[in-house]
Amino acid sequence: MKMRVRFLIVCLAGLGWLASKAPAAEETGGERKTKDWRDEEVTVLKTETDTLMNDPLVSFDKILFVKRLTYHSSHFYTDFIDGCSRFGGNLCVLDRTTGKVTDLIPEMAHGIFGRFDLHFNADKIVFDWKEGEGKGFRIFEIEIDSATGMRIGTPRQLTFPPDDEAARIAKYDNHENGGTARMYYHQTDDMHPCYLPDGGIVFTSSRCEYGTLCDAPDHLATAVLHRMNADGTDMQQLTRSPVSEFSPSIMEDGRILYTRWEYVDKGQLGIKCLWAMLPDGSGTVEVYGNDIQFPPTFLHGRQIPDQSDLFVMLGTPHYPQSGIGTVIRVDTSKNIRTREPMTYVTPYVDIRQEPGWNHYENGKWTRHTRGPLYMDPYPLSDSLFMVAHNPDRPWDDPAAYALHLIDASGRHQMVYRDPEISCWQPTPLRTRRQPPILASNRDEALAKKNLAECYVSDIYQGMTGIKRGEVKYIRVMEQIPRPWDCRQFWEGVGHTDLISRGTALAAKAMHGIVPVYPDGSAHFYVPADRNIYFQALDEHFMELQRERTYVNYRPGERRSCVGCHEMPNQVAPNQGATLAMQRPAVMPGPQPGDATGRQVMHFPSYVQPVLDRHCIECHGGDDPEDGLDLTGTLTDRFSRSYENIMKRNLVRTYREASDWEGSPYSPPKSIGSHASPFILALREGEQHKDLNLPLEDFARLATWVDASGVYYGSYWGRRRLTYRDHPNFRPVPTFEEALSTVCPLPVDQR
Repeated sequence: MKMRVRFLIVCLAGLGWLASKAPAAEETGGERKTKDWRDEEVTVLKTETDTLMNDPLVSFDKILFVKRLTYHSSHFYTDFIDGCSRFGGNLCVLDRTTGKVTDLIPEMAHGIFGRFDLHFNADKIVFDWKEGEGKGFRIFEIEIDSATGMRIGTPRQLTFPPDDEAARIAKYDNHENGGTARMYYHQTDDMHPCYLPDGGIVFTSSRCEYGTLCDAPDHLATAVLHRMNADGTDMQQLTRSPVSEFSPSIMEDGRILYTRWEYVDKGQLGIKCLWAMLPDGSGTVEVYGNDIQFPPTFLHGRQIPDQSDLFVMLGTPHYPQSGIGTVIRVDTSKNIRTREPMTYVTPYVDIRQEPGWNHYENGKWTRHTRGPLYMDPYPLSDSLFMVAHNPDRPWDDPAAYALHLIDASGRHQMVYRDPEISCWQPTPLRTRRQPPILASNRDEALAKKNLAECYVSDIYQGMTGIKRGEVKYIRVMEQIPRPWDCRQFWEGVGHTDLISRGTALAAKAMHGIVPVYPDGSAHFYVPADRNIYFQALDEHFMELQRERTYVNYRPGERRSCVGCHEMPNQVAPNQGATLAMQRPAVMPGPQPGDATGRQVMHFPSYVQPVLDRHCIECHGGDDPEDGLDLTGTLTDRFSRSYENIMKRNLVRTYREASDWEGSPYSPPKSIGSHASPFILALREGEQHKDLNLPLEDFARLATWVDASGVYYGSYWGRRRLTYRDHPNFRPVPTFEEALSTVCPLPVDQR
């Protein structure tokens, strides 16, 4: 998100949006066709019909759904933060034969019902519910009669506030500060529950206590996937994702499909894509969209019945909305690194910019904030869907959304509307085939060491333009989440200072390097439950290619990949005959000159000593060469050397604070040390030919550049120069401190 507009988002609807030009439509057999900005033919048929309910696929008599006043969130991920001040609603059953609607839990009608899941046997429902202002969403379950849909017994609460919830709110609450903080007390929230085939429940929760990376004031919390037993015990955090994960559903093969927002060295708005994982959190894999810029958000994904490669999802803006947008079918048998897999079920609604939606109306594309808009697509087939639909009212109208059937030709039929309140998440109340229980392949002995094992069969597969033999090492890197505990409480600083000057938003650490054998194979260990990504290096420890995403390897997990940027379904050739498989896995080790592979990417302690040894003789003093001062003299936020390097664009990377920069695939050597003038000047510049920079010092500079030129290695300490006499001024973090979610100092010493 752009910081300068974050708290103005709620005003955008009143400012008016300009229309976009589009070619004139042509009439063909009663259908309206036009070429949109994707240069594709789109068919728009918006005809209310009475025939869809007669489809044989609509053979169920009862529909489960939620009544809830429409959220009015500022972003797709802030429903639980600033979207839920309108209380009231219920979990409901519609009897199609009689038209009767039954509120299942009237005693909870004063709160807010979020999302729910119907058990495979259709005999119980798990749901999240918010009791009131300042209270977090909690997960409940209620039993029902699968034949009648009527409740049996009373709701059972499965998750509860942590024991220290009151202390947490007292410590982090900033709801009086305005903006998106105005309704959020920094309580914990448990949301989006979903039954697992093994009897457990997966859900998303802010119990991780991470803040959204692009939100310097820490108004916005991150929620990541957790799981628990059916009775709420044995709660486990499945990932350490720095930004949010939402809306899990279960695929027919037993895996969890979910939305993951991420940005590792790419812009912050565009990548909210579909991923999958095993029920224990291992085996995470991209399903679709990890380099697709528009729509910015892919949400509420579900597998289409009996189609392993077909999914339906909602394409939405990043803001302003509550996960509302257009319905898209995805065919992952096609190239998932392109837009080719996407077919718009509702092609007259799209998202091609921020903020908001584009609508094709009256022969042209326009931008406005009213319907037609969609939510909660539930697939009955690859061409028939139940949805929540707002035909023509403002996007956040409290009662605009009703239950509809739609098909791929654009036909709509309203199933149920309540004139007083919106209706969401239509779901057939019927049994469904239970997916298989997937056994974990995690090794217990390896798990006790909190390690995972990785194998690369041929790193050159999928990496274009790199000669065989050029890759010598893999560097193991980590993107570090930003914890709530790094918030600054001292007067005069109302935000968390930046990690870098215009590049990365997250702190980064290196776990070390591992060898790549001559045939391109590698076999090594990585730390578990961290956000790990890799860099392929040449003999000079310069990055050739970067993995601009991350994997949360679970303890004891063993997994392999074919190469670098290969497709998920690509099979490795000769996997058992590689050099790496003939050798045991190795731990990441140090680069030249380092005592250990575990290094904090902290410019003052990691880079500045190299500059002091080799650079400041020329680039220091009163008249530095080329006007480039590389001394470590402190500035208000950073240092002279760092600011001068960054101001001159001597480090080539992508800005995470941008909207979409770097979202598409980047070829080898397009960013990092091979593309950065700072490193190229040291290697190729005429004025540096006699510098004789030792390899260990050059490797440090290249590593720092490949880490996106970050300045601070952790989130801790006072940063502004006005605090230079404070004991906590810009501390040099240890590796353990950099990765910790708990500040090294108590509040009164920070």
